[in-house]
Order: sequence, then C-alpha cells, then structure tokens
Amino acid sequence: QVQLVESGGGLVQAGGSLRLSCAASRFPFSMYAMGWFRQAPGREREFVAAISRSSDSTTYTDSVNGRFTISRDNAKNTGYLQMNSLKPEDTAVYYCAANIRYYTGSRTDYSYWGQGTQVTVSS
Repeated sequence: QVQLVESGGGLVQAGGSLRLSCAASRFPFSMYAMGWFRQAPGREREFVAAISRSSDSTTYTDSVNGRFTISRDNAKNTGYLQMNSLKPEDTAVYYCAANIRYYTGSRTDYSYWGQGTQVTVSS
C-alpha cells in the first residue's frame, strides 16, 4: 500500500520557521513529481509548492514565494518543505502528494496523498 507520511508540523510564532518532511514508501518516489498543499478550516485545499522528479524545476503559489522552499532527496524517498518567515495566515493542515505526470499546482493531478500535518502560526 502506497504511503506518504508527513511530519514536522507544530506551533510556531509569527516570523519563525518550520521544516516539513514527507516520507514516501511502496512506490517509485523518484519517478513522481511531488507537491505540497494546505487546507485551513472552512477553506478548500490549496496548492503551495511543487517539484519535478529530478528537482530541476519548482513552482510556488504567490503567497509563499520567497519564504518557502520545496526540495527532495530521492535517495531517501523523502520530500521537504522549508517554511521561513511564517505568518498567521499560513496556519493550516499541510499535505504532501505525488503525481506521476508533472509538477503541477492542480490538486486533481495528484494520485497519492499523505494524512497531513498541522502547522499553527501564532501572532
């Protein structure tokens, strides 16, 4: 059974940093693009960042560009989201996802999803 397991979430003050990890297993992680999405209470799940299979290309939603960095280590079957200069509006459950085709921002392109990790940013 395919697994994506997020970790690294928590409570942080505004301006602080967190690093999320996404451990993949039971599928060829290096052959999949990876994305991060988030969902705040009462809101739809939204795209945050995505990275290509070989890490040569990345894309970000405007609100996190310059503050967040997506990366991956295919040898470790793990993806990461470094989040700096966090703001209260970044508070959400963060999900990693895998996509066989392309590093898109479209939620429907992603086949595999993790269970999510909570990030709470206090003001």
